[in-house]
Order: sequence, then C-alpha cells, then structure tokens
Amino acid sequence: MTARMVAKLMVALLVTAGGVALAELPRLPRDLPLVKSADSPGVVVFRHESHVDEARPACIACHPQRFSILGKAGEERRPAVTHAAMEKGQACGACHGKGAFGFEDCTMCHAQ
Repeated sequence: MTARMVAKLMVALLVTAGGVALAELPRLPRDLPLVKSADSPGVVVFRHESHVDEARPACIACHPQRFSILGKAGEERRPAVTHAAMEKGQACGACHGKGAFGFEDCTMCHAQ
C-alpha cells in the first residue's frame, strides 16, 4: 500500500468517525472520466464535488466497496458502466434512478 493510499484511507476514516466539514478535508480527487462503453452517447466525467455532502462527507459510502480507489492500476482495469448494470442498482445506479436523478436526460451525465 502506497503512502497516498494510506492517506486516503485515513481521511475516509476521519471523515466517517468525526463528521469533518468539507472545508477541512484535503483537496478532493480530480475529475475522473469513466470508461466509455460501445453504446455510450458520450463520455461521462465523475466529479466528486457534485457527489459529496458538505454537511456530512462520508468517503466510505462509496469507497472501497462500490468503487475502488486503487489508483492507476485500478483505473486501467475498471470496466465500463452500462445502463443495464445501473438499472440493476450497480455502480452509479446505486443512487441514480433511486434517490438521485434518473436516466431520462442523457445530458446530465454524458458529454455530447
């Protein structure tokens, strides 16, 4: 485990244990372009800023069970997210289509 991975894990534990405010967190990870599937109408870029609750940030809500934070090696092995998987509640579909906005407007996620 690299020093960076240890630091991310420590932040996740701190945030979960203490309810640290977003302003006190270190810089959020960079925007992450997701792997584009063959039938995708455009690239999807994941932005932590639009997914983190400032009042109660909790990294472990998504990491590491739902989404790996292994870095480059993990990114290279990450499969494309498909609508079929999301409709079954996997990946982005764990929230989108349920509590968060659904799949009706493609432009909410896909760059045209």
